[in-house]
Amino acid sequence: MQLSTASWPEVEAYLARSRGIVIPIGSHEQHGPNGLIGTDAICPEVIAQEAGDEDGFLVGPTFNVGQAQHHLGFPGTVTLRPSTMIAALQDWIGSFTRHGFQRLYFFNGHGGNTATINAAFSEAYAPWSLRGEPAPFACALQNWWELKGVGEACRKIFPAGEGSHATPSEVSVTYYRYPAFRKDVAMSPKVAPTGLIRDAADYRRRFADGRIGSDPSQASAAAGAEIVTVAKAALIADVRRFFGENE
Repeated sequence: MQLSTASWPEVEAYLARSRGIVIPIGSHEQHGPNGLIGTDAICPEVIAQEAGDEDGFLVGPTFNVGQAQHHLGFPGTVTLRPSTMIAALQDWIGSFTRHGFQRLYFFNGHGGNTATINAAFSEAYAPWSLRGEPAPFACALQNWWELKGVGEACRKIFPAGEGSHATPSEVSVTYYRYPAFRKDVAMSPKVAPTGLIRDAADYRRRFADGRIGSDPSQASAAAGAEIVTVAKAALIADVRRFFGENE
């Protein structure tokens, strides 16, 4: 069940049986020469939607622009300042809890969001802590590639060239969802170098085509389907655990 395609009476009926919601959260940033700009939003979105359809939990709209300033050296990247993202997340959390949601599971697709999302959680809890009252809601953060069994599946499919950005695994998930957008691009070197990243100019200088340690030319829709199958099952188990904490 997806919030964007539900009516308010359907959401009200859902709240009568569950107080939990899964919110995909990602980024719009470059993903190398053959990766889609929306990769980090598409991956958690497709996994969450398929899992929600199977298990019956509600999936919120995707928070699809995140903290990606270090990718701004590549055209198409869109970013929020950390302070802006924290403020926006407060409004999202406030809106959901206003309606009675008590378990907010943020399903993340961009590692660069992690610190900012956790800071947003602290901001959301702070008023309750300062009043000495228990917060009537709980937030959880889960990166899709850290779900049980997902990393192992990705490494099995791509034993070399997985890397840390513009990975064949994440690109494969997007090709699974949007097969018509597959791009065959020659890359040199085949496996990109690795290293630290700082600001946008430094990133573009060190990693000219946007990849870090990866060979996304290996990506395929078939691999994406296999990864989504593993991730979907793991997400359902983890969401059930988190939603059940308040029962």
